[in-house]
Amino acid sequence: MEENMTARMTKILNIINENKKIEVSKLSDLLGVSQVTIRKDLDILVDKGLICREHGYAVLNDSDDINNRLAINYDIKQKIAKQAANLVSNGETVMIESGSSCAIFAEELAKNKRDITIITNSAFIASYIRQYANCKMILLGGEYQKESQVNVGPITRKCAGEFYVDKLFVGVDGFSAESGFMSSDLMRAEAVKSMAESAKKVILLTDATKFNRRSLVVLFPLSKVDYLFTNNSIPVDAKALIESNNIVLNIV
Repeated sequence: MEENMTARMTKILNIINENKKIEVSKLSDLLGVSQVTIRKDLDILVDKGLICREHGYAVLNDSDDINNRLAINYDIKQKIAKQAANLVSNGETVMIESGSSCAIFAEELAKNKRDITIITNSAFIASYIRQYANCKMILLGGEYQKESQVNVGPITRKCAGEFYVDKLFVGVDGFSAESGFMSSDLMRAEAVKSMAESAKKVILLTDATKFNRRSLVVLFPLSKVDYLFTNNSIPVDAKALIESNNIVLNIV
Protein backbone atom coordinates (compact mmCIF):
# COMPACT_ATOMS: atom_id res chain seq x y z
CA MET A 1 0.00 0.00 0.00
CA GLU A 2 1.18 3.54 -0.69
CA GLU A 3 2.31 5.66 2.24
CA ASN A 4 -1.09 7.33 2.35
CA MET A 5 -4.12 5.12 2.09
CA THR A 6 -6.29 6.35 -0.79
CA ALA A 7 -9.63 7.96 -0.05
CA ARG A 8 -11.35 5.10 -1.86
CA MET A 9 -9.71 2.45 0.29
CA THR A 10 -10.69 4.37 3.40
CA LYS A 11 -14.29 4.38 2.16
CA ILE A 12 -14.07 0.64 1.46
CA LEU A 13 -12.84 -0.05 5.00
CA ASN A 14 -15.61 2.09 6.49
CA ILE A 15 -18.28 0.28 4.45
CA ILE A 16 -16.93 -3.16 5.42
CA ASN A 17 -16.79 -2.13 9.08
CA GLU A 18 -20.45 -1.09 8.91
CA ASN A 19 -21.69 -4.18 7.04
CA LYS A 20 -19.24 -6.87 8.31
CA LYS A 21 -19.67 -8.65 4.95
CA ILE A 22 -20.45 -7.12 1.57
CA GLU A 23 -20.48 -8.21 -2.06
CA VAL A 24 -17.74 -6.95 -4.34
CA SER A 25 -20.40 -5.97 -6.89
CA LYS A 26 -22.17 -3.82 -4.30
CA LEU A 27 -18.91 -2.09 -3.35
CA SER A 28 -18.40 -1.38 -7.03
CA ASP A 29 -21.86 0.20 -7.31
CA LEU A 30 -21.50 2.22 -4.10
CA LEU A 31 -18.14 3.69 -5.10
CA GLY A 32 -18.77 4.06 -8.83
CA VAL A 33 -15.71 2.12 -9.99
CA SER A 34 -15.23 -1.18 -11.77
CA GLN A 35 -15.18 -4.52 -9.97
CA VAL A 36 -11.63 -5.01 -11.27
CA THR A 37 -10.55 -1.83 -9.45
CA ILE A 38 -12.38 -2.89 -6.29
CA ARG A 39 -10.71 -6.31 -6.35
CA LYS A 40 -7.27 -4.69 -6.66
CA ASP A 41 -8.05 -2.46 -3.68
CA LEU A 42 -9.31 -5.44 -1.68
CA ASP A 43 -6.16 -7.41 -2.48
CA ILE A 44 -4.08 -4.60 -0.96
CA LEU A 45 -6.30 -4.50 2.15
CA VAL A 46 -6.02 -8.28 2.52
CA ASP A 47 -2.22 -8.09 2.22
CA LYS A 48 -2.25 -5.53 5.05
CA GLY A 49 -4.32 -7.91 7.19
CA LEU A 50 -7.19 -5.43 7.41
CA ILE A 51 -9.94 -7.61 5.89
CA CYS A 52 -10.59 -11.13 4.58
CA ARG A 53 -11.93 -12.29 1.20
CA GLU A 54 -14.57 -14.88 0.45
CA HIS A 55 -15.81 -15.75 -3.03
CA GLY A 56 -17.47 -12.58 -4.28
CA TYR A 57 -17.38 -10.89 -0.87
CA ALA A 58 -15.21 -8.69 1.33
CA VAL A 59 -15.39 -9.68 5.00
CA LEU A 60 -14.36 -8.05 8.27
CA ASN A 61 -11.89 -10.04 10.35
CA ASP A 62 -13.10 -11.93 13.41
CA SER A 63 -13.97 -9.50 16.21
CA ASP A 64 -11.37 -11.03 18.57
CA ASP A 65 -8.56 -10.70 16.05
CA ILE A 66 -6.15 -7.76 16.32
CA ASN A 67 -6.55 -7.27 12.56
CA ASN A 68 -10.18 -6.38 13.21
CA ARG A 69 -9.12 -3.61 15.59
CA LEU A 70 -6.51 -2.51 13.06
CA ALA A 71 -9.20 -1.87 10.44
CA ILE A 72 -11.41 0.26 12.71
CA ASN A 73 -10.70 3.99 12.23
CA TYR A 74 -7.59 3.07 10.25
CA ASP A 75 -7.31 6.49 8.59
CA ILE A 76 -7.44 8.27 11.98
CA LYS A 77 -4.87 5.92 13.50
CA GLN A 78 -2.59 6.53 10.53
CA LYS A 79 -2.78 10.31 11.06
CA ILE A 80 -2.02 9.84 14.75
CA ALA A 81 0.97 7.64 13.87
CA LYS A 82 2.41 10.21 11.48
CA GLN A 83 2.09 13.00 14.04
CA ALA A 84 3.57 10.93 16.88
CA ALA A 85 6.50 9.87 14.70
CA ASN A 86 7.78 13.46 14.89
CA LEU A 87 8.84 12.71 18.47
CA VAL A 88 11.27 10.00 17.33
CA SER A 89 14.70 10.71 15.87
CA ASN A 90 16.72 8.58 13.47
CA GLY A 91 18.89 6.12 15.37
CA GLU A 92 16.64 6.13 18.45
CA THR A 93 15.50 3.13 20.51
CA VAL A 94 11.88 3.20 21.68
CA MET A 95 9.45 0.86 23.42
CA ILE A 96 6.06 0.16 21.83
CA GLU A 97 3.37 -1.92 23.49
CA SER A 98 0.77 -4.04 21.72
CA GLY A 99 -2.38 -2.72 20.07
CA SER A 100 -3.68 -1.54 16.71
CA SER A 101 -2.68 2.14 17.01
CA CYS A 102 0.78 1.04 18.13
CA ALA A 103 1.14 -1.36 15.19
CA ILE A 104 0.37 1.40 12.71
CA PHE A 105 2.78 3.70 14.56
CA ALA A 106 5.53 1.07 14.50
CA GLU A 107 5.10 0.72 10.74
CA GLU A 108 5.32 4.50 10.34
CA LEU A 109 8.68 4.48 12.15
CA ALA A 110 9.97 1.44 10.26
CA LYS A 111 9.09 2.98 6.88
CA ASN A 112 10.24 6.55 7.40
CA LYS A 113 12.99 6.60 10.05
CA ARG A 114 16.55 5.30 9.78
CA ASP A 115 18.27 2.87 12.16
CA ILE A 116 15.33 2.65 14.57
CA THR A 117 15.26 -0.03 17.28
CA ILE A 118 11.85 -1.06 18.59
CA ILE A 119 11.48 -2.96 21.86
CA THR A 120 8.02 -4.52 22.11
CA ASN A 121 6.05 -7.31 23.76
CA SER A 122 3.89 -7.64 20.64
CA ALA A 123 4.60 -10.59 18.37
CA PHE A 124 2.02 -9.09 16.01
CA ILE A 125 4.04 -5.88 15.62
CA ALA A 126 7.26 -7.86 15.14
CA SER A 127 5.63 -9.75 12.27
CA TYR A 128 3.71 -6.75 10.90
CA ILE A 129 6.88 -4.72 10.19
CA ARG A 130 9.35 -7.54 9.57
CA GLN A 131 9.93 -6.51 5.93
CA TYR A 132 11.48 -3.13 6.78
CA ALA A 133 15.27 -3.33 6.70
CA ASN A 134 16.01 -0.09 8.58
CA CYS A 135 14.29 -1.23 11.76
CA LYS A 136 15.79 -3.53 14.40
CA MET A 137 13.30 -5.44 16.55
CA ILE A 138 13.71 -6.69 20.13
CA LEU A 139 10.80 -8.88 21.23
CA LEU A 140 10.25 -9.20 24.98
CA GLY A 141 9.54 -12.77 26.11
CA GLY A 142 6.65 -13.98 28.24
CA GLU A 143 3.38 -15.89 28.27
CA TYR A 144 1.86 -15.68 24.78
CA GLN A 145 -1.74 -14.46 24.42
CA LYS A 146 -2.96 -15.93 21.13
CA GLU A 147 -5.81 -13.54 20.30
CA SER A 148 -3.86 -10.33 20.88
CA GLN A 149 -0.50 -11.90 19.85
CA VAL A 150 1.27 -10.32 22.81
CA ASN A 151 3.63 -11.55 25.55
CA VAL A 152 2.69 -10.89 29.19
CA GLY A 153 3.49 -12.05 32.71
CA PRO A 154 6.55 -12.15 35.00
CA ILE A 155 8.99 -13.03 32.21
CA THR A 156 7.88 -9.95 30.26
CA ARG A 157 8.37 -7.83 33.38
CA LYS A 158 11.87 -9.23 33.89
CA CYS A 159 12.81 -8.69 30.24
CA ALA A 160 11.52 -5.11 30.23
CA GLY A 161 13.63 -4.36 33.30
CA GLU A 162 16.80 -5.02 31.31
CA PHE A 163 16.26 -1.90 29.19
CA TYR A 164 15.87 1.84 29.61
CA VAL A 165 14.57 4.14 26.88
CA ASP A 166 13.43 7.72 26.59
CA LYS A 167 9.95 6.94 25.20
CA LEU A 168 7.24 4.30 25.60
CA PHE A 169 4.29 4.41 23.19
CA VAL A 170 1.03 2.91 24.43
CA GLY A 171 -2.53 2.40 23.19
CA VAL A 172 -5.55 2.49 25.53
CA ASP A 173 -8.99 0.87 25.66
CA GLY A 174 -10.91 3.38 27.77
CA PHE A 175 -10.88 6.48 29.93
CA SER A 176 -12.28 7.60 33.27
CA ALA A 177 -12.12 11.14 34.62
CA GLU A 178 -11.65 9.68 38.11
CA SER A 179 -9.10 6.95 37.34
CA GLY A 180 -7.38 7.95 34.11
CA PHE A 181 -6.53 5.74 31.13
CA MET A 182 -7.72 2.14 31.11
CA SER A 183 -7.03 -1.28 29.59
CA SER A 184 -9.38 -4.17 28.83
CA ASP A 185 -6.91 -6.86 29.95
CA LEU A 186 -5.25 -7.15 33.36
CA MET A 187 -2.21 -9.08 32.15
CA ARG A 188 -1.52 -6.68 29.29
CA ALA A 189 -1.95 -3.73 31.65
CA GLU A 190 0.63 -5.18 34.04
CA ALA A 191 3.05 -5.72 31.16
CA VAL A 192 2.67 -2.10 30.04
CA LYS A 193 3.23 -0.82 33.58
CA SER A 194 6.46 -2.83 33.72
CA MET A 195 7.57 -1.33 30.42
CA ALA A 196 6.74 2.17 31.73
CA GLU A 197 9.20 1.65 34.59
CA SER A 198 11.91 1.37 31.93
CA ALA A 199 10.98 4.58 30.10
CA LYS A 200 11.42 8.27 30.84
CA LYS A 201 8.23 9.37 29.05
CA VAL A 202 4.85 7.70 28.50
CA ILE A 203 3.14 8.64 25.22
CA LEU A 204 -0.43 7.53 24.50
CA LEU A 205 -1.84 6.93 21.02
CA THR A 206 -5.62 6.53 20.78
CA ASP A 207 -8.56 7.48 18.61
CA ALA A 208 -11.09 9.62 20.45
CA THR A 209 -13.76 6.90 20.66
CA LYS A 210 -11.89 5.48 23.66
CA PHE A 211 -12.84 8.56 25.72
CA ASN A 212 -16.48 7.51 25.57
CA ARG A 213 -15.98 4.17 27.30
CA ARG A 214 -14.67 2.75 30.55
CA SER A 215 -12.65 -0.43 30.64
CA LEU A 216 -11.61 -3.19 33.02
CA VAL A 217 -8.44 -1.97 34.75
CA VAL A 218 -6.59 1.28 35.29
CA LEU A 219 -3.54 1.54 33.07
CA PHE A 220 -2.18 4.98 33.96
CA PRO A 221 -3.48 7.82 36.13
CA LEU A 222 -3.29 11.18 34.41
CA SER A 223 -0.17 12.08 36.43
CA LYS A 224 1.84 9.29 34.76
CA VAL A 225 1.26 10.41 31.16
CA ASP A 226 3.49 12.89 29.32
CA TYR A 227 1.98 13.08 25.81
CA LEU A 228 -1.35 12.17 24.22
CA PHE A 229 -2.07 11.89 20.49
CA THR A 230 -5.71 11.64 19.43
CA ASN A 231 -8.19 13.05 16.90
CA ASN A 232 -10.49 16.05 17.11
CA SER A 233 -13.53 14.10 18.32
CA ILE A 234 -12.15 14.09 21.86
CA PRO A 235 -14.87 15.25 24.30
CA VAL A 236 -14.48 18.81 25.55
CA ASP A 237 -14.45 17.81 29.22
CA ALA A 238 -11.78 15.14 28.65
CA LYS A 239 -9.67 17.62 26.69
CA ALA A 240 -9.85 20.17 29.50
CA LEU A 241 -8.98 17.54 32.12
CA ILE A 242 -5.98 16.32 30.16
CA GLU A 243 -4.62 19.80 29.58
CA SER A 244 -5.10 20.73 33.24
CA ASN A 245 -2.88 17.76 34.17
CA ASN A 246 0.02 19.11 32.10
CA ILE A 247 -0.20 16.37 29.47
CA VAL A 248 1.02 17.59 26.07
CA LEU A 249 -2.06 17.09 23.88
CA ASN A 250 -1.68 16.65 20.12
CA ILE A 251 -4.89 16.57 18.07
CA VAL A 252 -4.89 15.41 14.44
